[in-house]
Amino acid sequence: MQSPAPTARLRVTAGNELTIEHADGQRYAIHPIWLRERCQDASTVDLHTGQRLLDPSDLDPRLALSAVTQPEAGKFRVQFSDGHQADFLECDILAEAALRAGDHDLPAPRLWDATLRPAPHARWNSQPSDNERARWLARFLELGFVVFSDVPTQPGQILQVAAAFGYPRETNFGELFDVRSTPAAIDLAYTAMALDPHTDNPYRWPVPGVQLLHCLVNQTSGGLSTLVDGFAVAEALRLRDPEAFDRMSRTAVRFRYRDAATDLVASAAPIELDVTGRVQAVHFSPRLDFVPLQPPADLEAYYRARRAFDHLLRSPEFEFRFLLNAGELMMMDNRRLLHGRTGFDPTEGLRHLQGCYIDIDGPRSLYRLLRRRRATATENPQ
Repeated sequence: MQSPAPTARLRVTAGNELTIEHADGQRYAIHPIWLRERCQDASTVDLHTGQRLLDPSDLDPRLALSAVTQPEAGKFRVQFSDGHQADFLECDILAEAALRAGDHDLPAPRLWDATLRPAPHARWNSQPSDNERARWLARFLELGFVVFSDVPTQPGQILQVAAAFGYPRETNFGELFDVRSTPAAIDLAYTAMALDPHTDNPYRWPVPGVQLLHCLVNQTSGGLSTLVDGFAVAEALRLRDPEAFDRMSRTAVRFRYRDAATDLVASAAPIELDVTGRVQAVHFSPRLDFVPLQPPADLEAYYRARRAFDHLLRSPEFEFRFLLNAGELMMMDNRRLLHGRTGFDPTEGLRHLQGCYIDIDGPRSLYRLLRRRRATATENPQ
């Protein structure tokens, strides 16, 4: 979990209130039910699964703290009015209290633009240590992507890399898909034309959280990969054009993909906010979006907002451009980053990438697991 401010502490005040107190003088009492539903004793949770044995909605709404003592430094013993008694560590309570709505106890996103240096590169290792994997994941979670080098170029190798972070998600394109110029392509990705910044599969629900792209061979002078931090662009739009930002975060846009065997439709706002108003996802693919019919004035406002957002996404101010060489693999957050490519001439030679998807909870879960292992090793050194 995120560390609480070091100046925060717990105090027992009159009436057996357990209160969080900050150095700036701000203080507030902890609600008894909030504390009661975090008890970790065997009568409250199954000690094997960690899941609750009671439904907290059945607790008495008038639940109170009958007594609070401190048997030792950093530990509080609480007697509840329903007769239950439990011990709590101060550090655990403060860490939990420091989490705001929408927080995921992960490294906070670090927004970036075209000046990003250095890019998050890592040398692939099929048997990494926990510390090595934790470093990879920290970069990925902070910046939204990481580029691995020295990945073997055998077809299908991407699935082994994906399995190191989560479970490959099969779609109508298969468990993995080949990205190369082909006749009668079923997707513009399978042509040689340039692709503007976009998120993949906005017509799917849920949207694949992570995309991996592995370059097997690139014999062309074009086909440069492009990345844009959608969160950074959304925040720039919020600052520079609040009306456009508001429109892009409140307008549900329909995305659709069709081929001979598939017809997928999903709706989402191009800029998706969480309950606190923070940007939590971007859904943008200008070749697949259809805004529903609205009064002309509303559509006029939407089209103006989309233009402003799109122009920022395509601006050199935010675009990070690079060549993905054979043996390099890019793993990117598909709910945050937009990717594209420059055009290329297929007569120059073969350009062949393979791609696949995993869900975002795979890397997030693995990061927490590795952190838990480190904490256990610290508490129980050999």
